[in-house]
Amino acid sequence: MIGAETPKCIAIIAGETSGDFHGAHLVRAMRKKDEHMFFCGIGGERLKAAGVRLLMDSHELSVVGITEVISKIPKVLSGISAIKKIFNGLRPDLIILIDFPDFNLHIAKLAKNQGVPVLYYISPQIWAWRSGRIEKIRQYVDQMAVILPFEEDYYQNHNIPATFVGHPLLDYYEEQEVVNEDTSANSLIIGILPGSRYSEIEKNLPVMLAAATRIQAVFPDVRFLISIAPGIDQERVDQFIMPYIKVCRIDRVAGDVRQVFKKSALVLAASGTVTLETAIFGVPMVIMYRISGISYRLGEALVNVEHIGLVNIIANERVVPELIQSEATPANIAREAVEILNNPERLESIRQKLVSVRKRLGSPGAAERTAEIALRMLSEKKAH
Repeated sequence: MIGAETPKCIAIIAGETSGDFHGAHLVRAMRKKDEHMFFCGIGGERLKAAGVRLLMDSHELSVVGITEVISKIPKVLSGISAIKKIFNGLRPDLIILIDFPDFNLHIAKLAKNQGVPVLYYISPQIWAWRSGRIEKIRQYVDQMAVILPFEEDYYQNHNIPATFVGHPLLDYYEEQEVVNEDTSANSLIIGILPGSRYSEIEKNLPVMLAAATRIQAVFPDVRFLISIAPGIDQERVDQFIMPYIKVCRIDRVAGDVRQVFKKSALVLAASGTVTLETAIFGVPMVIMYRISGISYRLGEALVNVEHIGLVNIIANERVVPELIQSEATPANIAREAVEILNNPERLESIRQKLVSVRKRLGSPGAAERTAEIALRMLSEKKAH
């Protein structure tokens, strides 16, 4: 139609499974306010389903650890080239970056040089490690939309515009009651959450399964539910599970991790966002994490927080056990799990503290609040 306004073009980059999930909800929230927007960028199946034209699948870029990045360099360069084509061809009105800092901060610099406003949704954890990246964010990012309660003050104290929008997980999970409370019953179930990337599963799942055999020695009728994240090939996971099938009662749950939360009295979880999901469901957990030795030694020098698990960071105390690297042994994991399950008072104390953690995450509506920020930035760009 003559005189009709050109649809806004928004580039969006989510390099990991959780970012793909949250990004899809943000895209839908923005489209509710303006159905004519065009989205393109890098992501996974959920962003694609939300109508984003993908130039690269995020699974081609996703890695864990400093040394693991080396094997992905060709794909990273291809991703950068794809985004450059967007800048030179489509001239986006806004770019939305979701976590994934090693890639996205480079893209933020490119966007700044092209005069494209940058909205960063879900902050990299620079308050935990590699805090020197704050300078890049100050230079290249126009607005932070943060999801942890202390991050707004952190950025504002560094003269970076930031708004706490609440945690997006609250949009998906209603307040839950713990279903399996009888830890001595034959129905005792323990969830195993080994991570959302294959590189994490490879490092964490064998240790978790070895711990499961030790737990079963104490609770002979225990069942284990292993969560298989979206996008992960179950056959590749089965190579770790099969040696334990005849030893432990193991079931796999693909996709919907909520089924694990609803049935589990305790969860063994790889450190990450999934620990907050576990907290929202009020399920006690043991947090563990292993990466390559070189990555750990390089990263250890750059870490500046007392706790590793997000649950413990938000609570500012050791609510649940966390076992990292050399401490994450089958014996230690099993010992912590058994001690929690055998102590009803400790179980209840953990559950109550998890309720407090949930309350600190804000209220539902993170996608809608972030969409409002994005629309404001688009409006300001048009005015300029």
